[in-house]
Amino acid sequence: MNKKMKWLLGICSATVLTLTACNNGGDVDGQAEETGDGNQSSDSLVIYSPNSEGLINATIPAFEEQYGVTVDLIQAGTGELFTKLESEKDAPVADIIFGGGYSQFSMSEHLFEEYVSEENDNVIDEYQNTSGLYTPYTLDGSVLVVNPDLVGDIEINSYEDLLHPDLKGQISSGDPANSSSAFAQLTNMLAAKGGYESDEAWDFVKDLYTNVDGKISSSSSNVYRAVADGEMAVGLSYEDPVAKLIGDGGNVEIVYPEEGVVFLPASAAIIKGSQNRENAERFIDFIISQEIQNVLSTTTTNRPVREDVETNDSMEAFGDINSIQEDMDYVSENREDIVRRYNDIFVEIESSR
Repeated sequence: MNKKMKWLLGICSATVLTLTACNNGGDVDGQAEETGDGNQSSDSLVIYSPNSEGLINATIPAFEEQYGVTVDLIQAGTGELFTKLESEKDAPVADIIFGGGYSQFSMSEHLFEEYVSEENDNVIDEYQNTSGLYTPYTLDGSVLVVNPDLVGDIEINSYEDLLHPDLKGQISSGDPANSSSAFAQLTNMLAAKGGYESDEAWDFVKDLYTNVDGKISSSSSNVYRAVADGEMAVGLSYEDPVAKLIGDGGNVEIVYPEEGVVFLPASAAIIKGSQNRENAERFIDFIISQEIQNVLSTTTTNRPVREDVETNDSMEAFGDINSIQEDMDYVSENREDIVRRYNDIFVEIESSR
């Protein structure tokens, strides 16, 4: 190669480097501009979420507007999304997983970046981010849904009241072996009645499902709909849809069992290797901020994780409810044994009918 050709190639290379630097915010190495804390600055965020449209609409558009961020939202079932995250762990697509229960998050900790929001101290103590990885943002409790016209003079304030003989065959329940909300009711009862391994608590489960009299619904939605439609007097349900029914004018009431109510959190986390880390952190801060928690608690039927916000008129204030804690690690590790013991009881009840 002659000297003239080498000189021309040098000029071309310098020009390409200059153009590349201009296109990348002045970084000659071709890297995106970074913020002072080392995170990439962008106007994008990719969110995976199993959440309802109501919850999505109450959070994501407001986040986009406040921060000038465009959210790419992928919605699917919780299990499907966590499977997708696992398959993508070496080349992550999502920045945030927005929704899911404790068991999914606790079994997938290797997928998440450490992050604890400055807002964490404002969350109810029992629902703060103690893992350092995933942040609770709403709660859902196991409740009783009651049709006041059908229960008549029977007072229903507790699980114990469901043993009234006149309620036999009038109690709607899902199948704890196949329904997450019915399983949550089962573990709530056990915790409230003496513990997961207590014979006394399991005796109560047997008495209650004897009174259910085989009226097991195929889905969680059928439980509260049967009560609202006047087909059943009372149901073992969860707070969110029952509060929505009340808000829509349904002829039902919520009863928070006097023995105690377990509130289970839905959480969000930043995906390890997130390409939009700064916006991901902003989103975690945003969903547990007082402003957005207030929006959730007043415009949707999602219970907030903060007490310094208003509460939907259809729901009792958290401080007025006898709330109890579930040993989520125990329940997650012993789920199969709990379901097996319930199934044994159910088969025994059915064989003696």
